[in-house]
Amino acid sequence: MKTVITSSGKDIQTLFDMRFGRAAYFCLLNPENDTIEFIENVYKDDDSGAGTKVAEQLIELGVKKVVSGDFGPKAKELLEKFNVQMVVLQNAGLTVDDIVNKLKD
Repeated sequence: MKTVITSSGKDIQTLFDMRFGRAAYFCLLNPENDTIEFIENVYKDDDSGAGTKVAEQLIELGVKKVVSGDFGPKAKELLEKFNVQMVVLQNAGLTVDDIVNKLKD
């Protein structure tokens, strides 16, 4: 199942980003071909609706699980509608790599 982790940077050692719609990057884990890809969040500086736009983008990519610190109500509603699992972590000190390793356990 394709999984996204919100990230403050574009490599595996950067810190997990607690924000969903305003995260700097998204780490896309694709177990089908065992790849990790970083996607820049082009909506992070939008005046409004960033969470909904990000949710739409991730749904189009076929993501089925998102790990973040928080989800806005509209983004949450959209992700629920498309059966995307939302995992909320409240540990801002984790790196993306820490989370990837926890997901593998």
